Amino acid sequence: MISVVCACRSAEAERATEKAPAAKPPSGPVSAEPRAPAESCLGVADRGIWSDLDPQVQIALPADLTPDRVSATVDDKHQVLVLYVDDWPTKPYPLGGDATLAVGDRTLHLRPGDRTELAPLLRADRLAAPRGADRDKDGIPDPLDTFLGAAKTVLNADAYTEGYVSMRYPMGDVPRTMGVCTDVVIRALRNAGLDLQAELHADIARAPRAYPMVKGKGDPSIDQRRVRTILPFFQRHLEAHTAAADDATDPYRPGDVVFMDTFPSRPGPDHIGVVSSHKDADGLPLIINNWTDGTVTAEMDLLTFVPITHRFRLAPRK
Repeated sequence: MISVVCACRSAEAERATEKAPAAKPPSGPVSAEPRAPAESCLGVADRGIWSDLDPQVQIALPADLTPDRVSATVDDKHQVLVLYVDDWPTKPYPLGGDATLAVGDRTLHLRPGDRTELAPLLRADRLAAPRGADRDKDGIPDPLDTFLGAAKTVLNADAYTEGYVSMRYPMGDVPRTMGVCTDVVIRALRNAGLDLQAELHADIARAPRAYPMVKGKGDPSIDQRRVRTILPFFQRHLEAHTAAADDATDPYRPGDVVFMDTFPSRPGPDHIGVVSSHKDADGLPLIINNWTDGTVTAEMDLLTFVPITHRFRLAPRK
């Protein structure tokens, strides 16, 4: 069995979060009050970036959630239950706790707070075996893992810092105290097991004509940190979705990666971020990004005024 204890947020983490600005642009209010989780953190063994921040990561379920919208997968190998809302991987729960919950002929061992949260939602006919791609083999589907990585970048609150930084290869990164918009995505994808630095560098060597902006063999210290350079990789290897935020047939999901055009006079995207689970007063999802000089990585209300040019995700199913 796995026993996980969540620590309280440190004073330093609280101050780092407080540094997120309210006016460049404003983050916006959440559209509806979510139900408060009974546990202080997710408590899962997320095999990704910055494990020191895992005790601060939590996801609040919608207050109006009903069993007919819910299903779940149970992964005994990784000791993880993943709750799906509207057929989307929404929240992971650790198995191996002291509280038991009988669901049909299955007995789940959960933390007490997780049992309280799941008891009114789970049904025996909606439990299934794990599904979906899981690159880093931690029991968390890739789209959800990407979102969790992005959530950690918000907690980390790295300051927007431009400039070339020489880094190791593969799995290279700038110091976690600094970053730009692309670093948010690099780190979020790495949390799901995709090393964009290495994958992009290999793709440039494999298909140089797809990257006319790259000279020679490329530079793994900077290529993955340039928005227009990574766009061909996303187009070639990730699942493309509509850029429209009001398409009910293809809604934005937490963990989606969006390319943005902040300078309409210059054609093509110049900014990038990750879709959050939080929404503004109009129901539009906030975007996790590192905006510009003077900001830190934060959730921001960008969809109200920044055009989206492309949207991609790591495929949720094998």
